[in-house]
Amino acid sequence: MLRRLGVFVATGAFVGYAPVAPGTFGSALGLAVLFVVRYLQSPLAEGTALVLLAGVGVWSASEAERHFGRTDPGYIVIDEVVGMLVTLAFLPVTAIGILVAFLLFRLFDVVKPWPARRFERLHGGLGVMLDDVMAGIYAHLVMWGVVRLLPGVLA
Repeated sequence: MLRRLGVFVATGAFVGYAPVAPGTFGSALGLAVLFVVRYLQSPLAEGTALVLLAGVGVWSASEAERHFGRTDPGYIVIDEVVGMLVTLAFLPVTAIGILVAFLLFRLFDVVKPWPARRFERLHGGLGVMLDDVMAGIYAHLVMWGVVRLLPGVLA
């Protein structure tokens, strides 16, 4: 029963079964989660959601790896969900800012600059999650700089 729950969470309520680009669909799911959290208009809720989903993501990704019998299978998208939350954490952005953040996160997630690729080698759900968290940190830093430099464009 717990394994099924883990797979459900890790695949983003089965979004990860998308036949093409499951990571992109998982990132879009991350934006949907962000919209729900931002509706509450509480930085505490946003931070809590991010920390809880990251922790649950480590567990569920580990369960999903055991279920699929492979390391970091493409079906797992909870890492993209959390990566998008990291990318936009506490940043005031417009719709254009959200689009730019989405593209930046996908770029950093695919390219995996150091140390993201190294994190990917860690065992279990921690490795699955940390490379996307690092990609989210890179995208967040770029977004933070752009929001500060061009406040009327993205925020």
